[in-house]
Amino acid sequence: MAFQICSAQFYSHLYKFSFSNHKYNGFYASAVNQSRRIALLQLGTGLLATNAPKLLRTEDNKLEIRTPMWEIAKAATSLNEENVLEWTKTDNRRLLHVVFRVGNLDKTIKFYSECLGMKVLRKRDIPEDGYSNAFLGYGPEESHFSMELTYNYGVDNYEVGTGFGHFGIAVENVAKTVDLVKFKGGRVTQDPGQDKDGSTFIASVEDPDGYTCELIERRPTLEPLCQVMLRVGDLDRSIDFYKTAFGMELLRKRDNPEYKYTNAVMGYGPEDRNAVLVLTYNYGVQEYNKGKGYAQIAIGTDNVYKTAEAIKICGGEIIREPGPLPGINTKIAICLDPDGWKTVFVDNIDLLKELE
Repeated sequence: MAFQICSAQFYSHLYKFSFSNHKYNGFYASAVNQSRRIALLQLGTGLLATNAPKLLRTEDNKLEIRTPMWEIAKAATSLNEENVLEWTKTDNRRLLHVVFRVGNLDKTIKFYSECLGMKVLRKRDIPEDGYSNAFLGYGPEESHFSMELTYNYGVDNYEVGTGFGHFGIAVENVAKTVDLVKFKGGRVTQDPGQDKDGSTFIASVEDPDGYTCELIERRPTLEPLCQVMLRVGDLDRSIDFYKTAFGMELLRKRDNPEYKYTNAVMGYGPEDRNAVLVLTYNYGVQEYNKGKGYAQIAIGTDNVYKTAEAIKICGGEIIREPGPLPGINTKIAICLDPDGWKTVFVDNIDLLKELE
């Protein structure tokens, strides 16, 4: 049986409708339909479950329907959860940057700038915490996806692992880019050619730390740093999580039975204008070694507190509760997806202040 619950009544002890001698009074008769009348008769004969609203007879011989407080609270909670999940679809979100660890900051900066044409957007050294980082990309952080390279003092190499796939980088001419990488002493792991389904001309190269960069031949694009690919153990579960908890769209899904894998492209807008997350499921593989190098993706949001609430509702794990970072006061929240991949949500306004 459904009851309309107004917000002003969420914390009342009883929600009551009255009727006498088995005839509904005027208010109640206008508020229920025939199916609800039948349900009331069933209540009177004890045919409904014991946790349903109770029929009680008052001193003046009227019957009252009393809804337990926990039922009202449950309905209120459900309504709030629906509102939060709907909000994720309208929140102002985009992929901000991808974070990974490197063994030699200067060497890695040189590779991405000289071979792949990125620019150093900013650098900072934090000696009290024992690390330095640099942000690289193809445009301002306020409007473009970027890389955050992190160097931890004294650590000169990291295991990349089997879970991380690649960074996708759109270039106008794959063959020429590969020649430049070779000329600069870089490693080419896949020569230029059609991808496995024959739809795109690609090649693969490795940066100095062993991270794969997939070069994708495209016309000039607003977002050349266009993909991060991660492997997952249950694609449908991951798609549902990123859609519901993160508010992403499933832009496309492609199964490749010949090569025994399926890709799902998730994001906050069309691929030709926005960076996207590519989730890959290899048939029969449910777990991957995540290594120690790849760290996380950062996503912008207008409210880290509601974001964390949505993630909890969807079963995600919050590993840093929402709130400001010490020193810079930028509000963030950190979570893990069903496969243990980390994501940091960053307050949009706070980030702009940080970049000033």
